[in-house]
Amino acid sequence: MKKVVSVSLGPSSKDYKFETRFLGQEFQVRRVGTDDDEGKAWEMLRRYQSEADAIGLGMIRDHYDIGSRRQVHRETERLLKVVTRVPATTGADLRRLLQVRAVRYVQRKLVNYFDNNLVLFLSGMVNFDMALAMSDYTPNLKFADAVLDTGAPAILTSLDQLEIYARGAQFASSLLPTQKLSKFPGLSTLRREIITREMAKCHVIVGTFDDIAALGKPENLEGKTLITSAIDDDRLEFFRECNVNLVVDVSPNLFDRVVGLSTIQAMILAALDTTSEELSDNDLEEIVDELRIEPRLLYPTGEFRNIRRFAFVVHPLSQEYIRKGFPVPKGTPKFVMDQVEKVAAHMPPMVYCKMDNIISPTGAEAEGWLISVGGTPKEMLSRSPEFTYRRLLAAAKMAEKMGAQILGLGAFTKVVGDAGVTVARRATIPVTTGNSYSASGALWAAADAMRRMNLVRTDESGKVQAKTMVIGASGSIGSVSARLLAMAFDEVYLAGRTLKKLEALKKSILEETPEAKVVATVDYEQYLGDMDMIVTSTSGAGKKILDITKVKPGCVITDVARPLDLPPEEVAKRPDVLVIESGEIELPSDVNMKDIGLPKNVIYACLAETIVLALEGRFEVFTIGRDTEWQKVKEIYKLGLKHGMKLAAISGVNGVFSDEDIARVVQLAREARKTWKPGGSRSAKRGAKAAARKKTARKKVSVARKPSASKKASGRKTSPKKTAAKKSRGKTSAARKKKAART
Repeated sequence: MKKVVSVSLGPSSKDYKFETRFLGQEFQVRRVGTDDDEGKAWEMLRRYQSEADAIGLGMIRDHYDIGSRRQVHRETERLLKVVTRVPATTGADLRRLLQVRAVRYVQRKLVNYFDNNLVLFLSGMVNFDMALAMSDYTPNLKFADAVLDTGAPAILTSLDQLEIYARGAQFASSLLPTQKLSKFPGLSTLRREIITREMAKCHVIVGTFDDIAALGKPENLEGKTLITSAIDDDRLEFFRECNVNLVVDVSPNLFDRVVGLSTIQAMILAALDTTSEELSDNDLEEIVDELRIEPRLLYPTGEFRNIRRFAFVVHPLSQEYIRKGFPVPKGTPKFVMDQVEKVAAHMPPMVYCKMDNIISPTGAEAEGWLISVGGTPKEMLSRSPEFTYRRLLAAAKMAEKMGAQILGLGAFTKVVGDAGVTVARRATIPVTTGNSYSASGALWAAADAMRRMNLVRTDESGKVQAKTMVIGASGSIGSVSARLLAMAFDEVYLAGRTLKKLEALKKSILEETPEAKVVATVDYEQYLGDMDMIVTSTSGAGKKILDITKVKPGCVITDVARPLDLPPEEVAKRPDVLVIESGEIELPSDVNMKDIGLPKNVIYACLAETIVLALEGRFEVFTIGRDTEWQKVKEIYKLGLKHGMKLAAISGVNGVFSDEDIARVVQLAREARKTWKPGGSRSAKRGAKAAARKKTARKKVSVARKPSASKKASGRKTSPKKTAAKKSRGKTSAARKKKAART
């Protein structure tokens, strides 16, 4: 039977002795605690080496490698040299291996768990290999070595700084070989304040139980993830009282009781009858694989909250939004507001608010920040795209420092320049524009509105027997909307400014949906009167893009653009047309956030895409550029349903549409269609007015418009020459108007 003794500087009250089978051999394992007495530890090592096959030295500082340098702890070296007859180890080699494997394991099992986490190492030098592994997933690494060892009020913030500090610490220890630098008097209170403040801000804490327990409190450990080792029931109870979210114990649970890694490595040395110097990393890897050693994931509170983090960029849409966000007097003159608008465009990004308590039915959670940049669409359009890129990249850097794992671009920021491609390429965290969910939400809302209005029918194959138009079809949201509508509607009209782009889109749509009827046009106003549904998705920044008076009564117009393509004064002209804003999304839980101009728990679809990706743990560049993939539109729609996203109540420029509001629009539309003649604004106006008046009033109007009897009786005739001249002038005028419209 192999015998292994573990001499620990920890408390003797936790001593144990047991027998077990390990690596095909019988073992007797004994622990001897020395209550932090190095002299007693020296004596125990000297005594037990004569009766043990291997000795483990626990609760002591390890030797470690930082970069290409080997750091040797002198007190540990002195104690290890006492053991001359049998192999002795601190477990450093096994600990280093299992720490790295633990990081990889958690990242894989919990799906991108460490991405852009804020991580604090209480000792970066001891855990250097783990820090290297963690740096593959997050740049937000901090190290408390300088504070705890020297009392210097500075947290190290990079691996380079840690290496520089380690070289200095090694040099200092050579000058003071017998004194521990962490024992300098007069700085303990300052050190504690600095460390506890950093612990409260971070997401993950790495350290021994003793270090964490000495500095941790319920207020700075609540909701945290801890990476440590050798956690028994008593230690787990402490973490439960502190409401710790997750404990990653790198020590495997191989026996009936928890044993330290120094003990396990000593057992490996005894089983292989070798020394630490002869035991290679490959040997340890093979043994770990053979034993199927995995880290223990412990949940002290009994439940695990996997909270993902996001950030989303917003900006003022007009001067009115600037007035709401800043204390600008109401009577401020226009020329002063113009200057304020220009100054706001140069302001650095700032956090508008934090969103939290976003809980999916799957149990996933998310929280995030709305980050505001100051430029209005007018200011962004008046400057080069690089001007906006730099502000968005500054927002991305801010988001990264706060721990956001994905960044969404909202409103006009997602269409500036190349629609997010440059920002995604330069940013250090994934970026999405939200256009996939914006397109999905727009069509979702339009379909719901048409269903509630019930003015069109569907054939046996499920295709809607109606005509639809997408204005701004060559844009990112417009193009994917057109693709999906071509699969569902009888006819689709692609409208825009560049016929070449529209024809290319038409060709692509017909390749995907050969049976579709698709028309590409830049002179689209002539078709407005035939449309049953219109989607407007332009980047005109407030420019008029359609004449609503020419639209068919009962048409559903979905306005996806921000700022809106149809302002309230335009919508008011047609009470017989349903103009809805792009489909907003209702969140699955009661969320804490500031007002964004929508009902409680309702958000824009582009923001919803960012949140859905965060809940799913999909930290990737999902939607960028102007060619949104319709497959991603369907994918984000399904993911949204999975995480409890719902279509919010249909709303327009004046708020939410009730069933009574929609019924009123339908009634007016049915009345207007009785006299509706497509093809001109005069007909549309006449139809809208006729729908709003009573039948008696319409009769009076129609009678008043009839030619008088005196005119009929006059019997005046126009000569054939004059009639021909008038017709000629009319044709010339029509040709000129048509040419001007094309220009």
